[in-house]
Amino acid sequence: MPRSLSSLSSWLLAEPLVGLHSQIYGLAEAAGLTPELRDLRARWPWRHIAPEAWVAPLRALPPGALAPPWPDVLIGGGGKAAPILAALGRHGHAMRRVMVQHPRLKISRFDLVVVVRHDQLTGPNVLVTRTALHRATPARLAEAASVWAPRLAHLPRPWVAVLVGGSNGRFRLDAAVAEDLSARLAAMMRADRVGLALTPSRRTDPAARRVFADRLRPLGAEIWDMTGENPYYGMLALADAIVVTADSVSMISEAVATAAPVMIADIPGRSRRIGLFTQALIDEKRVRPYQGRMEHWPVAPLDDTAAAGAEMARRLGF
Repeated sequence: MPRSLSSLSSWLLAEPLVGLHSQIYGLAEAAGLTPELRDLRARWPWRHIAPEAWVAPLRALPPGALAPPWPDVLIGGGGKAAPILAALGRHGHAMRRVMVQHPRLKISRFDLVVVVRHDQLTGPNVLVTRTALHRATPARLAEAASVWAPRLAHLPRPWVAVLVGGSNGRFRLDAAVAEDLSARLAAMMRADRVGLALTPSRRTDPAARRVFADRLRPLGAEIWDMTGENPYYGMLALADAIVVTADSVSMISEAVATAAPVMIADIPGRSRRIGLFTQALIDEKRVRPYQGRMEHWPVAPLDDTAAAGAEMARRLGF
């Protein structure tokens, strides 16, 4: 008889990156699991070697990082988790191994691989979603709305939530880029008489954060200063429209899970995969490029996380 996933033990394995944690937690929670997080921190020399080239993956971790008793389900996220999950299967461990994101290894080495459609990966054990997995569930957003509505009540309606990422290997978001984006946001506040709340991420350059604060606070914008409770979920839940920088699939995915129209703010850089991701959402009229003005059009929440959790449970036989 199939077992309930709530009765199963589970581990999450990923690098200590917020975006990855959001994806693997989102999948596990959607399936009814109560997982333990095991941060993946490769030791020398493995940390300097591409994960797909690790000859002895289990030796990449500090001694004792992963040891029996093994969980029933192991969910890994990101490139460094893939060879670890594959190696555990090769060593005969009976746990079910689920890989989130393209593993860059043979997919036959995993029980299930969950990818976003822009990864362009298919196979009998591949589950494809339209957006990245996340934790911005209706219940979590409703709870955040009740907490943050009085704290953000001073913002004039309509108001726009701005989700800011940061520089990475493909995009640049430094102080100069922040100056340009701040100017566009300020012009929108003046022209459209909208309120604005902005939250940076851990990847946002401190110099860029200062620019946003210096340029937008004098106009009445609410700018999170990275101290105290993050208003991120409250902003998602309450905003009349959302602007997201183009560098983050995770933030865009969380934004389109709401009932608000979403605009993508272009920043210098290019990623073929992210380009495919955003273009599909543009074609489906769920997002638009940010043109420096407040825009509103009919939209519906787009979120495959709950369905992915249910399908994972079905495919694993639980």
